[in-house]
Amino acid sequence: MGAVTSRIRTETAKLESDRQELLIRLEHLQAELHSLAEPTADEIDADAYEREKLWALITSLQHKVESIDRALQLAETGTYGICQSCQEEIDPARLEILPHATLCLKCQREFERQSRRARL
Repeated sequence: MGAVTSRIRTETAKLESDRQELLIRLEHLQAELHSLAEPTADEIDADAYEREKLWALITSLQHKVESIDRALQLAETGTYGICQSCQEEIDPARLEILPHATLCLKCQREFERQSRRARL
């Protein structure tokens, strides 16, 4: 049990570090978005593209921070590394690559398959 606890502490520390880095990146991107000057008529298309690109990146990073926050909450309750769907242990290799994962690979694939069906 000590090895599992040690692994979880290491992964939690990585999550905290990743979260801080993401918050810094978000702050910079939001500042960049706010600093964009009003475009001239000739610049409207390029400016709209740049704004959309920044918004998409900001939204993506915000979702990742939320995902990390959920994983940190799970660590606090002692359920980090446990699939939120089937209650099985998430493969440590998956958590190493994607420490904020809350679903095992099998359940993640099923979730994505159902999401694709729902969009059709």
